Amino acid sequence: LDVSMWAIAKSVLIFLGIPLLAGFLTRTIGEARKGTEWYEQRFLPRIGPIALYGLLFTIVVLFALQGERITSNPLDVVRVALPLLVYFALMWGGSFFVGHRLGFPYDRNTSIAFTAAGNNFELAIAVSIAVFGVTSGQALAGTIGPLVEVPVLVALVYASLWLRRRWYPEDLTDEHSELLR
Repeated sequence: LDVSMWAIAKSVLIFLGIPLLAGFLTRTIGEARKGTEWYEQRFLPRIGPIALYGLLFTIVVLFALQGERITSNPLDVVRVALPLLVYFALMWGGSFFVGHRLGFPYDRNTSIAFTAAGNNFELAIAVSIAVFGVTSGQALAGTIGPLVEVPVLVALVYASLWLRRRWYPEDLTDEHSELLR
């Protein structure tokens, strides 16, 4: 596999640099012209969902372009999904356990565990498409990632709540205990 470092660096600069610059400019200009309250209360709620819509659109297009490959070789999906399942479980479980052993409070420990388990699949999809092409196996792997990540992280939310009852009983208040039953 012959991939130049410049192709990868250029993709990362485009897919991270442009949104970073756009975010910086919209905040700077928006706050200067309309104020911080307008920017945070009116502008951000309107523009926030665009990233999600873009990711969903990209995933739909990738699956449409790779649909035949997925249905004719479902083991390719399994080969990508299984290591991801193991990765999410190990990263989240290991981080949660270490945080608990270090005495972190539940809220901080949970944040650390989910941050450790989460991935930046949006960037992986963008770079794989730019470097390898939209119909490549790399693009397929990047697309399967979020489809595995979301249900696994939802399941880990329940695991986190279960561990909270066992490892952090002092954190349970009347308002939270109803949610944890």
